[in-house]
Amino acid sequence: MRRNDNSGAQSDGRRGFSRLPPRTFRLTAAAEALLLATVFASTAAHAQPVFALMFKQQFGYAPSCNACHRDGGGSALNAYGESFKKAGETLAAFKAIEMLDADGDGFANAVEATAKANPGAKASTPKAPGDWLDLASLIPREVQNRFPGVKTWLPKDALLTDADVARAATLGAKLGKADDNTIYIPLVEQKPAGTALIFAAEFRGKPFYLLMTTDRQLNVAAVAPMNTRQVPAAAKSAVYAKFNGLAVDKLPAASGDDLDAVITAAVKKAGTLLYVRLKGA
Repeated sequence: MRRNDNSGAQSDGRRGFSRLPPRTFRLTAAAEALLLATVFASTAAHAQPVFALMFKQQFGYAPSCNACHRDGGGSALNAYGESFKKAGETLAAFKAIEMLDADGDGFANAVEATAKANPGAKASTPKAPGDWLDLASLIPREVQNRFPGVKTWLPKDALLTDADVARAATLGAKLGKADDNTIYIPLVEQKPAGTALIFAAEFRGKPFYLLMTTDRQLNVAAVAPMNTRQVPAAAKSAVYAKFNGLAVDKLPAASGDDLDAVITAAVKKAGTLLYVRLKGA
């Protein structure tokens, strides 16, 4: 089920977006966190929102992205995420993997999930679940590091509609359901200060992950490697610098099939996703 999220960050007539969306997350104050946790449960802002909805239906609460991702929404799947994917990514998949111990901590997946422990993290157990459901854990640390001092965030579902896909095509990017993601929006004085997006690329059958940040006008601030374990050369590419300062709807198309071309194509798709979901969405 797709949710119309036009209630998110709204345009003020200039390029970009500025007015405070109605639902945000502030990473301070325990009482405020309790209130916002309730809001979070209703918005299910994750890189795989369908998984979050099914997880909540199965276990009674909404998980954070770290239930199935190593470093937050858009990053590589952890062992629990991989198990869920291999089991078919349906409600029945939870039953199929319930007796497995995906994270190897000695507790079955279902036992951990029922106890509100993270079945995808070895350090989280039924007796010591940790902070994986706390608001501070909802925003990947790499994203927070790009916006030092920011305490309030809006994780916004980027669920692509047919209209979005068609619009992306006019910008030279081919997007589809597999590109659904989470856009992290830092808020300063109740206004968006930029965006961040974690996204995947693949080179010769091996995935790697990148992080794009922009300013509030949706110009690229930086594109950086985030997880390149399987493609180490991606961490050393000089191509990232050429995207700095470009508007996300003006990113270059890829040419060729070498690593730099793969990175360029992935950045083009990521920038286009930001544009179609935030600019006039």
